[in-house]
Amino acid sequence: MPTILGQNQYGKAENRVVKITRDGATHHIKDLNVSVALSGDMEEVHYSGSNANVLPTDTTKNTVYAFAKEHGIESAEQFGIHLARHFVTSQEPIRTARIRVEEYSWERIATAGADEHSFVRQGQETRLTQITYDGSSWEVVSGLKDLTVMNSTNSEFWGYVKDKYTTLPEAYDRILATEVSSRWRFNWTDDAQQAPDWEESYAQVKKHMLGAFADTYSLSLQQTLYAMGSRIIENRGEIDEVRFSLPNKHHFLVDLEPFGLKNDNEVYFAADRPYGLIEATVLRDGVEPRIPVDLTNL
Repeated sequence: MPTILGQNQYGKAENRVVKITRDGATHHIKDLNVSVALSGDMEEVHYSGSNANVLPTDTTKNTVYAFAKEHGIESAEQFGIHLARHFVTSQEPIRTARIRVEEYSWERIATAGADEHSFVRQGQETRLTQITYDGSSWEVVSGLKDLTVMNSTNSEFWGYVKDKYTTLPEAYDRILATEVSSRWRFNWTDDAQQAPDWEESYAQVKKHMLGAFADTYSLSLQQTLYAMGSRIIENRGEIDEVRFSLPNKHHFLVDLEPFGLKNDNEVYFAADRPYGLIEATVLRDGVEPRIPVDLTNL
């Protein structure tokens, strides 16, 4: 045979599941987008078309919805762990399960009465997690995307390399804005270890991330990125690695002199493209990186 089969996987992508938990008149909502990818002894289905080892993707979809009922959704991570364990332990040909979850946040709408069942979709970040299980060890990489943040001062950019193509003026008081995309890897890998409190961990990581962004007097977006990652690693012992992809959401001062007006760092043009893209990984000392350099590969 002149060719051989390389890496392969299959499953059902983007299963949208919304779970309502009713606690009397008070309701709670979990809104997830769940993708399942399975791999293992799948050579024959590719070589001959035999489906003898294939669990239908429709079944994986049904499992997502059944598990939402049977196990509930305590957190995106815990739900993914339930699913990954099930697929690997219940289907002998399946060696590895990878579960990707996006979680969309809802905020409760306050009402005059006792009922608490109205929500408004939060316009902030999308929460993310990827669970990978091979029957013996776990890898949990969580994160977020589309978290837009801004400092309206306490940011500078000067002293950079200049050549004949450089036109950018040095800035000693500028807006620093970015749309955070980040992933962090937990050091929980074994069922014998106590699992983190996934909900508390996410809330604390976001708190430290935003705190470092706000507290850092920034001479570069790279400096701010490192401060954000370092604060997470230093304060969250369950996390060994953080990667960021930070587009620089440029804000340029508008020239108002033609109108006889002085622009004292007040009026800006918000440019959406092109944009600087700053990316880096921050690691606990002694830890090897495992999060992909290109976050779109997660």
